[in-house]
Amino acid sequence: MTLAGTLAAAETAAPVESLDVIAHMLQEHLGAVSVSFLITDFTGSSVVRLGAAGSVDTDEPARRITLRGTLYDDVIRTQRPGVEGKGEGELVRVVAPVTNRGDAIGLLELFLPAAPDAEVMRAIGETAHALAYIVIANRSYTDVYQWGRRTVPLSLAAEIQHRLLPASLACEAAQFAVAGALEPADHVGGDTFDYAIDRDTVQLSVTDAMGHNVDAALLATLAVGALRRARRAGADLAEQARQAMREHGRQSYVTGQLLRISLIDGKTEFVNAGHPWPLRMRDGQVREITPQVDMPFGFRVPHSYRVQSLDLRPGDRLVMLTDGMLERNAGSLDLSDLIVRTRALHPREAARTLIAAVVDANQGHLQDDATVMCLDWHGTDHSLRDADTGADLADASAPSRTRHTAEPAG
Repeated sequence: MTLAGTLAAAETAAPVESLDVIAHMLQEHLGAVSVSFLITDFTGSSVVRLGAAGSVDTDEPARRITLRGTLYDDVIRTQRPGVEGKGEGELVRVVAPVTNRGDAIGLLELFLPAAPDAEVMRAIGETAHALAYIVIANRSYTDVYQWGRRTVPLSLAAEIQHRLLPASLACEAAQFAVAGALEPADHVGGDTFDYAIDRDTVQLSVTDAMGHNVDAALLATLAVGALRRARRAGADLAEQARQAMREHGRQSYVTGQLLRISLIDGKTEFVNAGHPWPLRMRDGQVREITPQVDMPFGFRVPHSYRVQSLDLRPGDRLVMLTDGMLERNAGSLDLSDLIVRTRALHPREAARTLIAAVVDANQGHLQDDATVMCLDWHGTDHSLRDADTGADLADASAPSRTRHTAEPAG
């Protein structure tokens, strides 16, 4: 099973059937009794099984599976495969991460008749990696993957809001790793986040449109569209901020932060448009960064946006957020302490943990959207990406291993 062969086989099938093709290939080549793909939901708190080849009783009461405390959770957090069972008359369960550049898309699960050796684990890891590309290539053609990512039915406002987010909620590069997470309020508040990587820069934005429900979602659409248009036209941060909401704001406004980091020398530029200040963790200590604050996007009062320097050093973790992370019951949380306690986690897991803590503090009912972006800056001297996906697969083949244990947030 080569990477080229796997991709070619998937491409011959219809977009919704490509997973089945890969599953049957694994059954044929590895003798797997059952193969299935599980996709993570928007919040990263559960997975959904999108079909299975074969039939094995896994004692799961429903197609949607809560991650907390499961082998699935361990594999997603550690990005290393998990193996349960020794063979010897019982099926061996293998779960491998399906991840691309830090974006944890889902999991590949197999039940094998015998304990896998290093060669089998390598084949599983390569197939899981190929599967990530297959999902990315096919999800634009079908709603199947979108359906799997929804824990609950979305309102129209939430549907619009989710479509404004980047296609991948996390990304790893040599110089940095970034991830975002968003939990809509009961009445969507218009939060968004975005990022883009160019040849020489990475640009991030977090915005919060005024109002709730569809009006807020439409306003967010205008702001994100304007910012993307200006960014893609090569405008600098000041011009991006100026063009946001310039002509079509209709007396509404959007707060936001724009960040631009040079991948050549690490120089960091920053614009704050009436938005909560970001937090920076350095050497185990969290400090609030307090740049000058300009007017929100959309205000008709004549003003200009100041592009400020931001001190970012290798090893720093930068957390950009919206006021939903700070308001009401969320104010009782010590976000700085939680950022310190999650410092060992990948930005993807750290962002999800921060969001989950805010949701728990509000008993699952948010009055305002809660959004966070987490950026780990490695520095311009980093020449290789720190990718765990597919690493040390041979280590997971030991029959005695039953569970990978993830480091707790606390």
